[in-house]
Amino acid sequence: MWSPTEQEKYGVALASFRGTVQNGLPLEIGDTVQILEKCEGWYRGFVLKNPNAKGIFPSSFIHLKNAHIKNKGQFETVVPTEDTVITEMTSTLRDWGNMWKQLYVKNEGDLFHRLWHVMNEILDLRRQVLVGHLTHDRMKDVKQHITARLDWGNEQLGLDLVPRREFSMVDPDDLSVTELYRLMEHRHRKKETPVPASTHHLFVHMKSLMSSNLGEELEVFFYIYDSREGRPLSERFFVKLNKNGVPKSPEKTERQCTLFVDLGSGDLRKDVYIIVHIIRIGRMGAGEKKNICNVQYRRPFGCAVVSIADLLTADSKDDHLLKVYTCNTESDWNQIHENIIKKVNSRYNLSGSNTGLAVALQLLHGDIEQLRREYMAIFTRGVSITRKLGFSDVIMPGEMRNDLYITLEKGEFEKGGKTVARNVEITVYALDEDGQILRGYVAAGSGEPGTDEYHSFVLYHNNSPRWSEQIKLPIPVDMFRGSHVRFEFRHCSTKDKGEKKLFGFAFVPLMQEDGRTLPDGTHELIVHKCEENANLQDCARYLKLPFSKANLPGNNQAVKATKESFWITSFLCSTKLTQNGDMLDLLKWRAHPERISDSLTKLKDIDGFEIVKFLQDTLDTLFGILDESAQRYGLKVFDCLVHIINLLQDSKFQHFKPVMDTYIESHFAGALSYRDLIKVLKWYVDRIIEAEHQEHIQQVLKATEYIFKYIVQSRRLFALATGGQNEEEFRCCIHELFMSIRFFLSQENIGPSPITHTQAVFLRTFPVVYGELLKLFTVREVATFVRETLGSLPSTTQADCPLEAVKLQCIAKTVESELYTNPESRCILLPVVLRLLQAHMQEQKDLVMCGHIVTSMLSLIKREDTEPSASEEVDLIVDSLLSVLLRTILEISNRPQSTVGTMRLQVQDVTGEFVACLLALLKQMKDKHYQQLLQSFTSKDELKDFLLQLFTVFRILIRPEMFPKDWTVMRLVTNNVIITTVLYLSDALRKNFLNDKFDYKVWDSYFYLSVMFINQPCLQLETFSASKRKKILEKYGDMRVMMGCEIFSMWQNLGEHKLNFIPAMIGPFLEVTLVPQPDLRNVMIPIFHDMMDWEQRRSGNFKQVEAKLIDKLDSLMSEGKGDETYRELFNSIIPLFGPYPSLLKKIERETWRESGISLIATVTRLMERLLDYRDCMKLGEVDGKKIGCTVSLLNFYKTELNKEEMYIRYIHKLYDLHMKAQNYTEASYTLLLYDELLEWSERPLREFLNYPMQNEWQRKEYLHLTIIQNFDRGKCWENGILLCRELADQYESYYDYRNLSKMRMMEASLYDKIMDQQRLEPEFFRVGFYGKKFPFFLRNKEFVCRGHDYERLEAFQQRMLNEFPHAIAMQHANQPDQTIYQAEAQYLQIYAVTPIPDSQDVLQRDGVPDNIKSFYKVNNIWRFRYDRPFHKGTKDKENEFKSLWVERTTLTLVQSLPGISRWFEVEKRELVEVSPLENAIEVIENKNLQLRTLITQCQTRQMPNINPLTMCLNGVIDAAVNGGLARYQEAFFVKDYMMNHPEDGDKIGRLRELMFEQAHILEFGLTVHEKFVPQDMRPLHKKLVDQFHLMKSSLGIQEFPAYVRASPINFPNGSPRSGRNSMPNILSPEGGRVVPRRSPLSYPAVNRYSSSSLSSQASNEVSNITGQSESSDEVFNMQPSPSTSSLSSNHSASPNVTSSAPSSARGSPQLSEKHKHTRENSCLSPRERPCSAIFPNPVDPTQRPVPHPAGDASLPRSDPNISNPDKVVKPAPSSWSLDTPLSDSVGKLVCPPVPPRPTYSGSPAKNIRSQSPGPTSRSPQKNSAPPFTPSPTECQSAGLVANSPVLSGSYSSGISSLSRCSVSEASGTEAPSTDHALPTSASSGSDELFRKENKTPPPYSVYERNNPRRPVPLPHSLSIPPPSADAPPIPPKPHQLRGSKPDVDPRRLEQPPRPRPLPRKVSQL
Repeated sequence: MWSPTEQEKYGVALASFRGTVQNGLPLEIGDTVQILEKCEGWYRGFVLKNPNAKGIFPSSFIHLKNAHIKNKGQFETVVPTEDTVITEMTSTLRDWGNMWKQLYVKNEGDLFHRLWHVMNEILDLRRQVLVGHLTHDRMKDVKQHITARLDWGNEQLGLDLVPRREFSMVDPDDLSVTELYRLMEHRHRKKETPVPASTHHLFVHMKSLMSSNLGEELEVFFYIYDSREGRPLSERFFVKLNKNGVPKSPEKTERQCTLFVDLGSGDLRKDVYIIVHIIRIGRMGAGEKKNICNVQYRRPFGCAVVSIADLLTADSKDDHLLKVYTCNTESDWNQIHENIIKKVNSRYNLSGSNTGLAVALQLLHGDIEQLRREYMAIFTRGVSITRKLGFSDVIMPGEMRNDLYITLEKGEFEKGGKTVARNVEITVYALDEDGQILRGYVAAGSGEPGTDEYHSFVLYHNNSPRWSEQIKLPIPVDMFRGSHVRFEFRHCSTKDKGEKKLFGFAFVPLMQEDGRTLPDGTHELIVHKCEENANLQDCARYLKLPFSKANLPGNNQAVKATKESFWITSFLCSTKLTQNGDMLDLLKWRAHPERISDSLTKLKDIDGFEIVKFLQDTLDTLFGILDESAQRYGLKVFDCLVHIINLLQDSKFQHFKPVMDTYIESHFAGALSYRDLIKVLKWYVDRIIEAEHQEHIQQVLKATEYIFKYIVQSRRLFALATGGQNEEEFRCCIHELFMSIRFFLSQENIGPSPITHTQAVFLRTFPVVYGELLKLFTVREVATFVRETLGSLPSTTQADCPLEAVKLQCIAKTVESELYTNPESRCILLPVVLRLLQAHMQEQKDLVMCGHIVTSMLSLIKREDTEPSASEEVDLIVDSLLSVLLRTILEISNRPQSTVGTMRLQVQDVTGEFVACLLALLKQMKDKHYQQLLQSFTSKDELKDFLLQLFTVFRILIRPEMFPKDWTVMRLVTNNVIITTVLYLSDALRKNFLNDKFDYKVWDSYFYLSVMFINQPCLQLETFSASKRKKILEKYGDMRVMMGCEIFSMWQNLGEHKLNFIPAMIGPFLEVTLVPQPDLRNVMIPIFHDMMDWEQRRSGNFKQVEAKLIDKLDSLMSEGKGDETYRELFNSIIPLFGPYPSLLKKIERETWRESGISLIATVTRLMERLLDYRDCMKLGEVDGKKIGCTVSLLNFYKTELNKEEMYIRYIHKLYDLHMKAQNYTEASYTLLLYDELLEWSERPLREFLNYPMQNEWQRKEYLHLTIIQNFDRGKCWENGILLCRELADQYESYYDYRNLSKMRMMEASLYDKIMDQQRLEPEFFRVGFYGKKFPFFLRNKEFVCRGHDYERLEAFQQRMLNEFPHAIAMQHANQPDQTIYQAEAQYLQIYAVTPIPDSQDVLQRDGVPDNIKSFYKVNNIWRFRYDRPFHKGTKDKENEFKSLWVERTTLTLVQSLPGISRWFEVEKRELVEVSPLENAIEVIENKNLQLRTLITQCQTRQMPNINPLTMCLNGVIDAAVNGGLARYQEAFFVKDYMMNHPEDGDKIGRLRELMFEQAHILEFGLTVHEKFVPQDMRPLHKKLVDQFHLMKSSLGIQEFPAYVRASPINFPNGSPRSGRNSMPNILSPEGGRVVPRRSPLSYPAVNRYSSSSLSSQASNEVSNITGQSESSDEVFNMQPSPSTSSLSSNHSASPNVTSSAPSSARGSPQLSEKHKHTRENSCLSPRERPCSAIFPNPVDPTQRPVPHPAGDASLPRSDPNISNPDKVVKPAPSSWSLDTPLSDSVGKLVCPPVPPRPTYSGSPAKNIRSQSPGPTSRSPQKNSAPPFTPSPTECQSAGLVANSPVLSGSYSSGISSLSRCSVSEASGTEAPSTDHALPTSASSGSDELFRKENKTPPPYSVYERNNPRRPVPLPHSLSIPPPSADAPPIPPKPHQLRGSKPDVDPRRLEQPPRPRPLPRKVSQL
């Protein structure tokens, strides 16, 4: 049976458990588990990392650990009872583990590896702690190391700063807020501002000397040198090198490494250098041959110098290679380093180009103990210490040192009978008083052990040598007396023997007779002559001799006159010996009583270091004199004591204070001294007021602390010795002393007077006296002393008086003292402390100190909160400081920041401290305190001011910048205090400020605070890790929900006052509901219903609510708030908070439910788009998605929400995206939307976005110029021209001819670019996005996209797949079913489509250059077509054309391309089927059109060579000869077909005509070909002529029918006369006859369509205007294929129309490579795929024309169902929207002019939309060149999906709803005929005569015909309308060309109207 566990609560899994049993809980080794129940060897519980999954597991798998249980019961929490550092380490490492893996994912490799090493290091340290074998000190070091590593990792990962005390985390509940703040600040300061080290050390590692002329051993000396003072700063470091230049003892690192210690910050200057002297040991001359003798001399070698300042910037790890210099003259050796520093180049030079000293130099900072911890490796392997000459800046007590440094300066010697100067060597010995050599006490420097003697280096032939060699004599103090140093001088012979002959000596004793040591400085020693055999062993003989010339008696002139002298400099660095005689006199005062007075007086002049060296002896002397002669010397002794006490205040000697404390406690024996000390001190205090000079008195008061220490200790010793006698007398003396002190403190002074400074000096030292007084007096007595003393201070002083600051410092020390800590004394001191504190805070003075004081006070209250007095203290502090604290925080926060961008909380900034004080005070307040506080307000206004102040301060506290980013602990404590306080004060708000006492300001402040509180980043638990979230919820709960419930409660209490907060609080409340906390949302969303209801009551609608909701929603969601869950919740019907139903349910019950539900739907749709927009705008998303999403949102704001400002903002966001993606044309169209909203007026506009304040005209001008520039960059020059004209008209109306001229020139330049520059025609692709995983603006929609330049289907497909990496490419072109639509996936369906241009009048007009036509082929395109061939019925294997149908899909977009996006949504799909006969007609029509074009190009010399024409003729004739046209005859001209399809009689006739016409064109083409064919191609031409005759015979043509012979062979680009060159008229085959009329086959887009039935591989590229041809092999080697049409060769079949191969073989991926499509075919490219006619909607069958008899000039020769201006067809009433009826007479043909300027509402391109669809559409086709011709449906398997920008198709066609620009309304209806109507396409008969003569192409615009032109004959087929009598209107803008759709069919006219238009002007934008 399962039973709850009592002790077994926490454990760790020892092994992994799979959990395969029923209800088993899987465990991994190391998992920590909490155990709930146990039963027979099994436990039930959960893993702590996943507490929701509970199960059972074997108890044997668990190692139990002791744990502490909190909240025992259902919600108990188990905390292991282990070291807190271990607990923190474990949880932190778990958190790091997940983040560490993410670092790898984010490619942050450096931090990843560093963190890995730190984690391993922490784990290793954790093992050491857990083992428990560490010593106490080692454990402390390990824990410190662990916490340092944890803090480093937390900082690197952006985690929270952990408050710690002694390495352990603290619980914020266990200490006051002020203590917590101090801990956090201390850790923050420690992290941010490391204290600069005052002590520095130089590490030197001698590596080697590199030189080519080595061969002798070397000695290297390093020392630090001050060039400013010209003296060394340190002793020397000595390294011996062998003959190879490396250290002699490499295994002994201490002999090659040293640490120059105790350098001060002042020593790191540019003029402080490291000097390296190198001495060689060998022969006298470096180049001498080896002598027989082995005598070796120390000789100068070289010197190197480096500045210490260079090491501050150099990389410490780099080795330095120092250049070595030698002196030119050996006598300058002693100053070579000076010459190098001063760069006296004449005195030294490099010792060799390859000589260098390799040495490692590194500056280390901090005290020596710190270095031992941080650089353990240096000290472990061994390093010598090289000391500073003298003591360091800070002298530590107990430091033992007794070093005598002697520098061998120079000598003056006689020749001694020699002809040349001597080679002098000095030998130095240290000897004791017995003459015995002191062994090992002569050292050349650190690094090498001391020796018995020292030999100087030798200067060659120099009687005045200068050595400047320093040696060190570390002689012990006890050997110092009687010791001396002897210097022996020898001449070193350079002869073979190499003798060293002694010729003199000198000596110097180390201590004088009176006990003083050898004084520091230079000494001139006497050189006593002697011989080699002189007995110097008996030192007693020469010690009697004089040693220094300075010490000689005056009568000894003989010795003084001697020329030989030797100079040394001595320097003693000793902690025990002195050179000061006055010090010795004082210490020996009993021997010379008469000198006591002088000695006491001279004590002040003795160097402080001499005093502290003998501190205890000096103090004993002073108190001994005081005891024996108090009356005589009492004052002087007191002054000397004051001098010594103040000496210890100096930073250099402050470390000796503990020495004095120890002396007082242990060695002081002056039991009677207290009387004299009190007496003298009172005497000084009583003299303060009368004294003129206060300096000495101030020195006395500075020493008050130690004077009281001596007084107290003396009294204690006296009481101990006498049993407490004279106690009353002592107390009386102390009281009198304090009375004197209070009297002088109470003196008020105007301005800073000397007494004021004296008062300040006393107050600084007064608090330290408390502790001493407590040794003799009770706590209450001392507290009374302090209260009376502080209370005696003058209350009012001057603002600049220094006493004010000192008062606060005294208060601060008082509060921090032991006295204040005691609750018994605190109640006595608190009133006076609060009085002084309140006065300062009210005047806003010394706030930093005030903050420290309040912090200390409140920290004590927390610790004592169980005491009954604590509540009274809180009352006192609340009364005195609460309002002052609030006001102070407000004033500090409102001050301007001195440094922009710095954190608000700095170390010196006091705001944080006051905030902590306020929070601590509020946290201590209970119900009683709040009641007393609220009752203390006498009026409602006072309460209101208090609440407003408090709410404002709370808003300041929750600002993100209030605390550093990683202070989450502090923020949570702050929020807990705030919400507690707000809950207390809510009742006061309801009681005092509701109903008739309602105050909007207080309530508004309350709501504003609540909203800010909920939206704080530190409370958004969803962003935290699971462990952190769990800790916060356990400790504080979700404070957002608590505050949300309080908001809801307060809102419900408002009643009718809610109207005051509508719409102001809509935005803030909406922001709250966007917080992703379900409970909070459930609470807050019903408030919106309340707002709508009250607004409905007030104004009958809730437009204000709607407007505010929508505006705020955009800004909030763009900031990243809100999610899909929120959108669903807002629109759901699930019940929300408690009994409250959902928002929709509540609205449905209201009378205004329709408008309410509409609002909810609108907001939901807006949220969908905003969420998509936010997702798309994320970093890394492709531009296409961003653009499409922005378009969707922009349209929504315009069409559904009517928000002009938001609409304009998103216009500019879209514009920026286009510019970034270099979509210049789309960018222009986008900016045009804003341009349309503006007028040419002088209305002033405010500053908006990046636009300055300007009038409307200026902004519109700027926009025009920007749009023109972008149209130019996008090569959309025609649109730019229109804007140029509009701008030019404006300039002209203002007579601004300068700008008018520029604009006309710009317009002209655009015309030039149209004619001169090449433009690429883009491909168009249809893309379907299916599946629920797509964003809303794409989901289950289809779009047509305009591809990039040179982008074909494969590239587009790949781009789309890159944009949607999870999408699946659909391999067919069929419409998907519902399963695809509803799938939780992404499906992409992509295939190429063909544009259907609207501007047919331009494309069909003769003489218009191709580079003009090319623009209209691919611009302003609304409709696109896609053809899919299929077989209907039984397929005839012999002739597949009998059953080959074409399924033609026409897509109509919501807006034309190009536009504001590269793609738009498909608005309408139309599907028609083209019969085999109609298909054949289209194929032949297109081929005829292609032939005409090539012939024209050949005639007008537009082709560089004749090859394209050759190949096309060859392809058509060859196909026809091989049975091409015959297959059509077999299929459609047989009786069976005619009988089965009697309705196709007209079409059969039309096909026959086209076949004859093709033969006629071919005959003419051969004539032209014969004229231009080169000689080497004549055989081919002859072959073509022969085959053409065969073709005629196969068709049964002997002679062309009359109507064929009479028909013209006009070409799309006009007759030759209309070309650029003056050419003769195109001749008919008979020659000499002018072509009478235009051919009805003048189709546009010649270069985009090709035929497949009459083409070959050679003709595939003919249709391309570049004229590229295939190789001749492919042209002439064509084999018939049984699977292709009989009308084509193997190379000529079209994949879309003519393919009859079985579906299993059509381009499937299983086919071999040789049978697969080329790229063009497999991608269904429109260039290689058969396409439909330009006009896809055929005429209704009832309107089909009757076949014309042969020879009829008006016989239609093209598609009879197309309203072509060249066809004289009587249209249906709705086919033409021009008012002028068409003429019925033959030959009067309509040809509208080129239309860039006006928009022809009645152009043929637009009439077609009104015709009903039928099965007889026509399809002009292009060539294709596949070796195998499968069906296009199957082609797609090769890859239909590519990559493309994702653009929205939801843009409404009603762009101009925001503009006043006039747009033609005749987009599907007839335009009324008015006087100023645009010219019609029909013309009168009189004009016809003129047109027959004139062959000039029409002008660009019909309005430019006013200028007279030279009459040139025109072809009679051209019809030019008469010029308009009125001035032309302003031409339409490009958007109007886009905005006017082709005429739609009547069904479309019945569609519901567009959404509401936007009013003309909403804002001054």
